[in-house]
Amino acid sequence: MALTEILLRYKYAIMVPIAFAEGPIVTLTAGFLARLGYFDILPAFACLACGDFLGDIMWYGIGYRFGTRFIARWGKYFGITEHSIASVKNLFHRHKNSILLASKVTMGFGFALVTLITAGLVKIPFRRFLLLNAGGQIVWTASLIAIGYFLGNFYITFDNLLGKASVVALFIVICFALFGFGKYIRARIGDKSNL
Repeated sequence: MALTEILLRYKYAIMVPIAFAEGPIVTLTAGFLARLGYFDILPAFACLACGDFLGDIMWYGIGYRFGTRFIARWGKYFGITEHSIASVKNLFHRHKNSILLASKVTMGFGFALVTLITAGLVKIPFRRFLLLNAGGQIVWTASLIAIGYFLGNFYITFDNLLGKASVVALFIVICFALFGFGKYIRARIGDKSNL
């Protein structure tokens, strides 16, 4: 069953658990579907932000509780290395507030997971983590819903099949770009660290 079908069938009830697992794509899709009239923006925003936020708290908790043991055993499955943790850890001691906020707002340019685990690992106070992450979450979720809504508006505007297909293709390109750019940045940094 496709993501769109799942969202249309279960509506708001499924948004929190799906956003917990895969926030950005679900948020873009929900924004698109909201413009088509299937969802109301505010309840969708609340569910999506909550689901993504809970996922961030989970990763913080894993870093806080299990830290380096988790990285050594499971990090390779999530694209997290001890080297990437060490790099972020050094920066955290100097710029923890800025890093947490910027990482959330920019989806970490591929380092969001590393940042969240490192925040727990270096024992950033939980209250500070919640406040900074919540601020970034509001901006991030609102931005993605707006992009999806904007694409939905284009979809409605076009009368012909070619125009509608172009909007769907643009939507797919944006989804791939969100993840492709992060992967590219991680690869470039990995290449530089091996020199």
